[in-house]
Amino acid sequence: MAAQTAPEPDAEKKAETRFTRRVGLFSIGTLVSRILGLVRESVFACLFGVGFATDAFNVAFRIPNFFRDLFAESALSAAFVPAFVSSLDHQDREQTWRFGATVLNTLALVIGFLVIIGIAFAPQVVRVVAMGFGDEPAKVQLTITLTRIMFPFLLFVVFAAWAMGILNACGTFFTPAVAPAAFNIISILVPLLAYGLFKARGLNPILGMACGVTLGSVAQFAVQIPHLRRHGFRYKPVLDFKNPELRRVFLRWVPMVFGFATWQVNFLINTFLLTFLPQGSVTWVSYAYRIQHLPAGLFGAAIGSVALAEYSHQIASRQPASAIKDRFRHAMGLVATLTLPAAVLLFVLAMPVARLIYQHGRFTPSDTILTSQALMLYCLGIWAAAATRNCAAGFYSLGDTKTPALVAIGVVALNIGLNLVLMRFIGFRSFPLAASAVQFLNFGVLFWLLRRKTTGLHGTRVASVTLRTLIASLGAGGLAYVISRFYETFITPTQIWTQAGQVLLAGGAGIGVYLLLARVLRIQEVKQAFSQLFGRLVHPKK
Repeated sequence: MAAQTAPEPDAEKKAETRFTRRVGLFSIGTLVSRILGLVRESVFACLFGVGFATDAFNVAFRIPNFFRDLFAESALSAAFVPAFVSSLDHQDREQTWRFGATVLNTLALVIGFLVIIGIAFAPQVVRVVAMGFGDEPAKVQLTITLTRIMFPFLLFVVFAAWAMGILNACGTFFTPAVAPAAFNIISILVPLLAYGLFKARGLNPILGMACGVTLGSVAQFAVQIPHLRRHGFRYKPVLDFKNPELRRVFLRWVPMVFGFATWQVNFLINTFLLTFLPQGSVTWVSYAYRIQHLPAGLFGAAIGSVALAEYSHQIASRQPASAIKDRFRHAMGLVATLTLPAAVLLFVLAMPVARLIYQHGRFTPSDTILTSQALMLYCLGIWAAAATRNCAAGFYSLGDTKTPALVAIGVVALNIGLNLVLMRFIGFRSFPLAASAVQFLNFGVLFWLLRRKTTGLHGTRVASVTLRTLIASLGAGGLAYVISRFYETFITPTQIWTQAGQVLLAGGAGIGVYLLLARVLRIQEVKQAFSQLFGRLVHPKK
């Protein structure tokens, strides 16, 4: 018996190492795409600043984005990945690829029809979502035009999400994570190249941004095709509606769509409410959200995506629900050690970061101040958002897509209520503040329910690691803040190189102190995370 049980710790350590390295690959790919995304936003801010056209663009982009978040990415992955993993583990590859092609063709029919409807009824949708623009007919018309140009983006990001699901199930995480970089590159080049062309023809140059969004989504899907073929996928024009796996996907997808619909309705209602606030409110909140989405997407999405695939493989191999608790504990350790220092450092450096990214061209110092205020409030919820994704992955791998959806209804209702009350007193700042607050509630409820479902999730160990990591992160943030303010007494950060120097110096010092305090507080998870993430670089043959 001893000989049989002895290898288990080694097997568990290897599984944790594989999990962490996959998170690292996903994070590296996401980092590349997020940095390019910030470059895109910087170009956007430089070309168009804050005002009439940017408010119209942000509202127009929110509409197809509503459906993207509803049908693609997390929603599609949560329903599709467990079913595809089960097919990989229990069926021959020919059946598995046929199943994948059937899902793709079904999505093409459903989402393609939705895109046509969206383009046709764009005026009606815009007049509801942007009711606050009602006294500016030109602004409404520009929003309608932009919405129509960007609606096809939805079809191709759904295709990209389908490809990401297959690649993640097959153990490939870097390519789908870096695929949005192709989207961002095209989204940068097209408006830059088209700016003068549109202006010379008497058209609003912001139309180039909309064209870049649609063409970028095509690129995001296209870059994943070679890797799909490398795994053995060959497209087939099949539609097998009797396929039990297809039914399983859509039966799980419906609650997911319902759950994500509540969040997206929340975003649309927030956009609706923001249009009644002073001009620029929509843009300040949007710019801040995109910055905080760098660490949230970099680590939260990476851990959630890898966790979904790992948990699904565990369940597909007929392990009990309690089997995911060790992997969950490890994932929550990564959530704390990666997101908490990032959130604290971004909070204390919100002004320098916003200035570095946006304060160029038509983006004013006043816009920087207001954007940084929203950013600081968003940072309060970064850890909770990442932890929530990890909890949700546990439910999805168990085939339960209803519970997260039902919890989301209550959380969104509270979010809307908070905004209706707070916006009267603190304006646009209420939206990031309420978003952060409800993420903690969302995590708390999902963690409690998943703990009951899996007979324990090492809650004491998770809490201990999280608390010690928070202490180390606060120490790092304190030093970063002091260095940032000290820097400004000697150097005025007006040029991009001085702005970058401030962020890099203060942020780098903060990271160094975080690692030092992690050793003092004996946070083994930090040491393990770095050794597992970079161990392959140090020991390439292992």
